[in-house]
Amino acid sequence: MPENMTQEKYDYYVQVLKDELALAMGCTEPIAIAYAAAKARDILGSFPTSCEISVSRNIVKNAKSVVVPRTRGLKGIEAALVAGLVGGRSDARLEVISEVTDEQVDEIHRQIRELPISLTLSESENPFDIAVRLHNGSDTSLVRITNRHTNIVLVEKNGVVLTRGEVNEAIEQKKRELSVEEIVDFAGLVDIEDIREVLDRQVECNMAIAEEGLQGEWGVGVGRVYMSRYSPDVSVKAKAYAAAGSDARMNGCEMPVVINSGSGNQGMTASIPVYIYWEEMGLPRDMLYRALCVSNLITIHVKHGIGTLSAYCGAVIAGAGAGCGIAYLHGGNFRDVAHTLVNALAIDSGLICDGAKASCAAKIATAVENGILGFNIHRAGGQFLGGDGIIKKGVENTIDSISRLARDGMTVTDREILNIMLDE
Repeated sequence: MPENMTQEKYDYYVQVLKDELALAMGCTEPIAIAYAAAKARDILGSFPTSCEISVSRNIVKNAKSVVVPRTRGLKGIEAALVAGLVGGRSDARLEVISEVTDEQVDEIHRQIRELPISLTLSESENPFDIAVRLHNGSDTSLVRITNRHTNIVLVEKNGVVLTRGEVNEAIEQKKRELSVEEIVDFAGLVDIEDIREVLDRQVECNMAIAEEGLQGEWGVGVGRVYMSRYSPDVSVKAKAYAAAGSDARMNGCEMPVVINSGSGNQGMTASIPVYIYWEEMGLPRDMLYRALCVSNLITIHVKHGIGTLSAYCGAVIAGAGAGCGIAYLHGGNFRDVAHTLVNALAIDSGLICDGAKASCAAKIATAVENGILGFNIHRAGGQFLGGDGIIKKGVENTIDSISRLARDGMTVTDREILNIMLDE
């Protein structure tokens, strides 16, 4: 355990990794809809004769254009809802539709045509809000999820509240107390056995889908473009593999990924480039684990201030996190990691999130490029200073600036993005 860290804090860092690096199949917003639907069906006790679903704008944005796995190419909120109703296993959480059978896929297509579904925008100001109400005769059920993909805050049967949950403020406060300096300290002294299993799973799953993205015909093949059109040095390979994972995932690949901060794209972006650099450098396996601690925890730290969903592209944060992990692999200390992070955030903090879809792969490649560039700028002796735009003196102050930009400043931008997306 780090000498300057209490046992409680050390245990919390370990638990954050275990909680945040969860396994998921498919884009997590439509999967959260499928999860809510499967849970509501279980509560109802039968298949519904009609459904109502209310979602926040950000859920619309992130579920509109991405393929739902195990649906034979269907996209959108209704597809995710029906997939959860027909073949969802609520106990599998973010792998809720991983065991949908071919016969159930046929049923999903039939129910999409026949099941009455009412879709409305939530009146909640919470950017992450899903409420599914099911009907069968006089019976009803309701499941509501807010803030996080599996955070069920309300379950009702026939108007009677069965469970009611709230945001755990103690956990939220602990997340606010994370810092880049502590993260680097933790990575350097953590007992590898405490984090080996979760990080091995992240590498195994995320590299597997990256390989699939390069070999298969997924989306527009951003990863393949990088590998075929650019000289394949380690930085190009890092961008290509991270993008290829998204090529596959955004276009319906059914392979699971290990997420970060609720996002598979962020999970791949924070991990795959670090693995590629570690492999190229031929370092001991322990260095991979420590660098992944840096990249994942910094991504979690910065993303927490922004919120689960916003108009700010989460790949930017994960790409910056990957740059920090790469800096750590090169022997970087807190100062090196902090300057890499600030440089990377200074470069591409204007990248917007316009939902989950094929072009996320290209945004991931851009984010990884700027994470690596941020590190190389620092290695060459350069740095962006406080007062350069939204950059502040001190890495934590810069993180606060980014949080304000994404969480507060881009609220109107977020609404206009959705208006544009729906203006078809």
